[in-house]
Amino acid sequence: MATDIISPGPVPRLAGKVALITGAARGIGATIARLFTKHGAKVVIADILDDLGQAVCQNIGAEIASFIHCDVCIESEVEKAVNFTIEKYGKLDIMINNAAIAGDLKFSILDNQVTDFERVLTVNVTGVFLGTKHAARVMIPARAGGSIVTIGSIASSVGGNTSHAYTSSKHAVVGLTKNVAAELGEFGIRVNCVSPHLVLTPATAPILEKYPDLYTDVYSNLKGVDLHEEDVAEATLFLASDESKYISGHNLALDGGFSVINPSFGLFSSRFRAK
Repeated sequence: MATDIISPGPVPRLAGKVALITGAARGIGATIARLFTKHGAKVVIADILDDLGQAVCQNIGAEIASFIHCDVCIESEVEKAVNFTIEKYGKLDIMINNAAIAGDLKFSILDNQVTDFERVLTVNVTGVFLGTKHAARVMIPARAGGSIVTIGSIASSVGGNTSHAYTSSKHAVVGLTKNVAAELGEFGIRVNCVSPHLVLTPATAPILEKYPDLYTDVYSNLKGVDLHEEDVAEATLFLASDESKYISGHNLALDGGFSVINPSFGLFSSRFRAK
């Protein structure tokens, strides 16, 4: 009599890993946290939204998820979050710089205020710098490698899609990613960026509600596919895991081909094909 062979389930891709994720109380960050724990990681959620962050941890499970209040603009709080992770779990394998703000969307540079511009850059660039710095502070002496991933945007590589402040900030984090990757490769630490197209999240919902037609004409070159938070989380999982062990200094575009073409011009434009 033949014996049925039971195939083992999928191997967790982050088994035994510890990840610190900023801005993970909601949206993409929370989705990343949930996916990471499904793949065997323990996570620390660092955010200024205390109630939401605690709720995400309770939903995931207190034995594998912890919360710490952290404003990424304040170095002492970022340092504290990294130290908390080490004290709680004994190490830090993965740092996800996800915390960011969109800022006000104004259609003329004349209407942009320097205080608003500086606020976006402080959260989106200085916050990433601090997260990367303090992750490296503990990863380097641990001599166990590590993966640092920043959540960028299509605004990291093209212009004209969002505010001046946000576009400037996301271009900057790609430059920072490349520069830090050049330094930390000596220690086996990989530094990468994931740059998604517009995703509906609690942070972007107000923009879409205020300007419902702003992003409807041209979304991507990849028809029939929508981008969701889970897709960003999956791409982040890849760069965080050992599956991408030889990838560093890379900006992974998650945009359906948006950033590689001008959809109104060229051989493959819809206007040309229609003739």
